[in-house]
Amino acid sequence: MSGRPASADATQDGVVLLHGISRTARSFRKMQTVLEGSGFATLNQDYASRRKALEALAEDIHPAIQRFADGIDGSVHFVGHSMGGLLARVYIARYRPKRLGRVVMLGTPNSGSEIVDRLRHFRPYRAFFGPAGQQLGTQRNEAINALFPPIDYPVGIIAGNRSIYPITSAFLPKPHDGRVSVVNTRIDGMADHIVIRTSHPWLVRNAVALEQTIAFLRDGKFIPSTVITRGG
Repeated sequence: MSGRPASADATQDGVVLLHGISRTARSFRKMQTVLEGSGFATLNQDYASRRKALEALAEDIHPAIQRFADGIDGSVHFVGHSMGGLLARVYIARYRPKRLGRVVMLGTPNSGSEIVDRLRHFRPYRAFFGPAGQQLGTQRNEAINALFPPIDYPVGIIAGNRSIYPITSAFLPKPHDGRVSVVNTRIDGMADHIVIRTSHPWLVRNAVALEQTIAFLRDGKFIPSTVITRGG
């Protein structure tokens, strides 16, 4: 069930799944199933992505994550898609689990998205994407920058280089996944970075992304492969 551990065992590592903006926990169901089949406990956490700012969302998800972390003896990992990766960064900065493990980000705009720069002042965009949508651009003020302190934990980043969005693609430097440029997925201090042939929404269910996510959670590095580009 979304928002609750799908499986739990005292000897298991756990994985918190955080979906992207305007998505729901349902988007992570395939990833959740694969993770559980690989022996991880999971918390596929829903949250009101379009209603609140990132810092408020971190407060909202904290009780469920705390309960989940208290119910396992292993490490607590995070996997975030798109804005979910930023939410993981904000959450860890505020409520770092005692046994924090590794973090995988899928198409996360660590340096923002140029699409947001173009649209953030348009009323339909503001109405649909809400407060958090205003925090996703490349032009960040001091308050937004403060939400994302330097990372001191293992982060693996999976970026896509295909797009199914012909209009918004015009706003992005190549290569990109239709929502985020590959270069803007990168973050100082990351442990590993790969690029795969898929678009932004499919990163959560792409077979290579699933395999590489599990590899990083287990070993702290991605598997070398001819179908990916390493290092962005």
